[in-house]
Amino acid sequence: MISETGYLLDNRQREAGRRFDALAELFDPWTLDHLDRLGLAAGWRCWEVGAGGPSVPTALAERVGPTGRVLVTDIDTSWLSDLSGLSGLSGPAAGPVEVRRHDVARDEPPGGGFDLVHARLVLVHLPDRAEALRRMAGAVAPGGLLVVEDADPALQPLACPDERGPAEELANRIRRGFRTLLAGRGVDLAFGRTLPALLRGAGLRDVRAEGFFPLTSPANRELEAATVRQLRGRLVADGLATDAEIERHLDQLRDNGMDVTTAPLITCWGRRPAR
Repeated sequence: MISETGYLLDNRQREAGRRFDALAELFDPWTLDHLDRLGLAAGWRCWEVGAGGPSVPTALAERVGPTGRVLVTDIDTSWLSDLSGLSGLSGPAAGPVEVRRHDVARDEPPGGGFDLVHARLVLVHLPDRAEALRRMAGAVAPGGLLVVEDADPALQPLACPDERGPAEELANRIRRGFRTLLAGRGVDLAFGRTLPALLRGAGLRDVRAEGFFPLTSPANRELEAATVRQLRGRLVADGLATDAEIERHLDQLRDNGMDVTTAPLITCWGRRPAR
């Protein structure tokens, strides 16, 4: 397979919306619980990096209120158009939201002084992830927080850890194909576990990290199905699966007895030292 660059799971593709919905169902409670415990409150200035879909920016706006601010950036803002310019996102108590097209690895940071900079499932896909992290850390105000959440597919690489039959074996083979495509795009399949050292290296203090591993749920199956449909052409073209195998896998994912998981999500946070 020829190595390529760029985001493998293009936001402009039809299945992106289904992926965003499944990711929100799986990970939003975990993400927002961490942000709440870290003190996210009214008046905070937040930068949501590579938002993709609207669920996390909406929740941030509700929490910071009209005295706060939420800047939402992504290379492709196709799924964020409903947020742009809205100051009453979920009612009069929500904060102002600005949507901006921005490449965190190449464009100048959008100012600084943020109380919270947050990115989920963004940096692992970027070839210039170290530069992106440096820019994000530099935008955090003294005393503010950087929260980075990213996958670690090498930590648990299987779609079905309980490989009890042909359906699970096929799911794991297709997942290996997905990981092959990711690696060919320069994705670091062990990136999640490196976040604590990276945040400390960026000058942050009190760095901590936790992992989330949803073993099975309808959202897991929906995320798997949407991802496989989105990558179907590439999997077949690279000889990683046949059309018949993919169709069979998609049929099996409709069975509630199919236990499919996703890569563990590592949530890491640190605080910029106060002056």
